Amino acid sequence: EEVKKTRAEELVALAETIKVLNDDDALDLFNKVLPKPGAESFMQVQVTAASTRARAMKFLKEGVRAGARADRSRFDAIFLALHGKKVGFEKVITMIDGMVSALKTEQKDDDAKQTYCTETMDKTDDKKKELERKASDLEAAIAAAEESIAQLTDEIAALEKGIKALDSAVAEATENRKEENAEYKDLMSSDGTAK
Repeated sequence: EEVKKTRAEELVALAETIKVLNDDDALDLFNKVLPKPGAESFMQVQVTAASTRARAMKFLKEGVRAGARADRSRFDAIFLALHGKKVGFEKVITMIDGMVSALKTEQKDDDAKQTYCTETMDKTDDKKKELERKASDLEAAIAAAEESIAQLTDEIAALEKGIKALDSAVAEATENRKEENAEYKDLMSSDGTAK
């Protein structure tokens, strides 16, 4: 829409310019400025293939300097085509179009790879956080288990000490009973003899 409007404005401006240039006053002005007809002209009448080739080479060299070093071979092919005298610009334009489409394809591939890498890195970060959380939980469980083991070891030591004390008390009680039983038997036997 805007292009059509701009194009229409350009056509109107061209028509007005042609009208002014065709006017008799303009002709008199040109005759004063240009003393000899055809001596010099404001318009470029002819563009040689060599000048066009030179301009194209200049733009390509600027493109190479601007940072397209990875695709230097493509630029070299275009340079060779421009240096050749028999190659037309159709082939060069085709090569440039091919390079542009290849760059677009590579850009799409790079974008896809970047998306994949970003997603993979996010998943990896999530797994890392989950594993760190599990490790922390396991460390806490190990610490609790070690504390429980220490407590149980103390309780076992206390129980073993209690069992030893009980065994010695039982052994002492057994010894006392044996002595009391021996005394009882002596008493009974002396009672039995006394009767």
